[in-house]
Amino acid sequence: MALQNIDIVMEESTDLEDGTETRLRQQRYQRNLAWLEQHAAEIYTHYRGKFFCVAGQELFVADTSKEVAAQAKAAHPEDDGRIVRYIYEKKLARVYANQWEMVMVR
Repeated sequence: MALQNIDIVMEESTDLEDGTETRLRQQRYQRNLAWLEQHAAEIYTHYRGKFFCVAGQELFVADTSKEVAAQAKAAHPEDDGRIVRYIYEKKLARVYANQWEMVMVR
């Protein structure tokens, strides 16, 4: 397989609104993450083998990531801090590793 040349372009933004939007998106994500952490035990117990999404501090569940993201976006179009995850059917220890970190998920 031949390697392809990839052009990389870096741009510096001095537009303050770029940073503001990023901070707002991060705040929405953090609110959804806090909600998920409060409800994680129940979610991970009841929805094995499903995708779930948290948006607007509300839970959405479906069989595919596209389906669950569409449900969440329809209900909360302003929330761009959505969290989408899959819950494996069997509860097993899994190790995810790369050169920077190793995380064990149960």
